[in-house]
Amino acid sequence: MNRLTLALTALAALAAPAFAQQPGATPPVGPDWSKVTVTTTDLGNRTFMLEGQGGNVTVAVGDDGIIMVDGQFAPMHDKLKAAIAAVSPLPIKYLVNTHHHGDHTGGNAAFTADGATVVGHVNERDLLAKGSVSVITGQPIAAVSGAGLPAQTYTDALTLQVKGRSAQLKHPANAHTAGDTYVYFADANVLSTGDVVALGRYPTIDYLSGGGINGTIAAVETYLALVNDATKIVPGHGPLTNKARLVEYHTMLVTTRDRMKKLIAEGKSLDEVYAAKPFADLDAKVGGAEGPAKNYIRAVYAGLKS
Repeated sequence: MNRLTLALTALAALAAPAFAQQPGATPPVGPDWSKVTVTTTDLGNRTFMLEGQGGNVTVAVGDDGIIMVDGQFAPMHDKLKAAIAAVSPLPIKYLVNTHHHGDHTGGNAAFTADGATVVGHVNERDLLAKGSVSVITGQPIAAVSGAGLPAQTYTDALTLQVKGRSAQLKHPANAHTAGDTYVYFADANVLSTGDVVALGRYPTIDYLSGGGINGTIAAVETYLALVNDATKIVPGHGPLTNKARLVEYHTMLVTTRDRMKKLIAEGKSLDEVYAAKPFADLDAKVGGAEGPAKNYIRAVYAGLKS
């Protein structure tokens, strides 16, 4: 058993009582897919943000093909494909996975069948291939095989090119998961962050899949060093954003991390931390429901406790 496996096993053991306390461990029923619509935002220089059901999608149109970032849930394939066709008739050559969660990778097999090459970090492919555990419900997530997996992987950095466009892929270590990718389109000054950045709620830090609060903060600091005031930032979830809002997000992450470190140093159990409501003053500003806020407390605690 390697060091990473041992660490994740310890985290799972730490989280098990918390999962047991969560009502309704059954995964939620999905939406009425027939009623889901896709909203397209023009980011300039033939680059677009698509919002539907699942993680945000980024599309960069070149002269002979398209680079796409994330493919949402499997039932969204036809709607996303139609929305992309509305801005360009060119084929999707690459589909980049920012991480392994199904609301970003569910479309892999269908877009592969259309001719796209799915690209992801080597750890992301491993997490998909081995199966994982939901950090929200504690339920097992089935392994993915065949065309559902990235056909092309990388370790630290990779540049993808279609004629007239390029995408810079880089891996932030142990942030939202152990297999994250962020994508920068320099010619459009557009950054796709994946779920390292989520707005309108607390982020989900998947510590059962190698993510952690410290890695998340480090990733956001990398983003802040990369962007400028004119950069259009596509978060994993939530509205299109900018550097000023990313600074606020970073401040929130650091504040919550530091408060939790103090509680852990005082010997507080997870139940005692829940009772203390350490982020209560931030809840309204961050947004989101009580459940995700409690999940965030658990994730920060588990990551720092280990």
